Amino acid sequence: MDYKEAWDYQETLFAKNIALKIEHRNGTSTEPTTNHLLFVEHPHVYTLGKSGSESNLLLDEAGLEAHHASYYKINRGGDITYHGPGQLVAYPIFDLDYFFTDIHKYMRYLEEAVIQTLKEYGIEGCRSEGLTGVWIEPETPRARKICAMGVKSSRWVTMHGIGFNVNSDLSYFSHIVPCGIDDKAVTSMQHELGKPVDMQEVKQLLKAKLAEQFGYTYQ
Repeated sequence: MDYKEAWDYQETLFAKNIALKIEHRNGTSTEPTTNHLLFVEHPHVYTLGKSGSESNLLLDEAGLEAHHASYYKINRGGDITYHGPGQLVAYPIFDLDYFFTDIHKYMRYLEEAVIQTLKEYGIEGCRSEGLTGVWIEPETPRARKICAMGVKSSRWVTMHGIGFNVNSDLSYFSHIVPCGIDDKAVTSMQHELGKPVDMQEVKQLLKAKLAEQFGYTYQ
């Protein structure tokens, strides 16, 4: 799905939950908020978060066109990242009042679900001190990022989420300073394992690991 189309869909779900929470507070509605998990692959796109610098995009308009990529400034935290075919993007639209009201903990739970998914393939994913996302060999000169994260939350409702490199074309990362970090590489499951990975299988695993982390069931 096109990035903007998916973003608009997220915004619709997000706005409905926010409106319901305001109505709950005002005593004008008892309709429950809802939780959604969206999985999508985007055409080539670069997105810049609120705290990012445009200088971290190394392509001009002609360069974007030549690489068939689009570019959006968006309302999540974090710097610049890339999404494209072969990358599993997960957008949890969660009302954290159902779980816990702690964004730091929320990010760690997202990371843990990815770490546990990688484990099923014999890949050791880790956290890197002071940085978000999931890394491989983070404390070594070979440190490389396999999953980026950026979220927005309001009234404890979340949107945006994770970009998990499954079979991503890693050459697209060479046109940005990924997440504003210029001294660490980016990798994918395909690159680590030396062969393409079944995307449907990864989706099913990540779905299960997220449910385990947050203690929910799917309707």
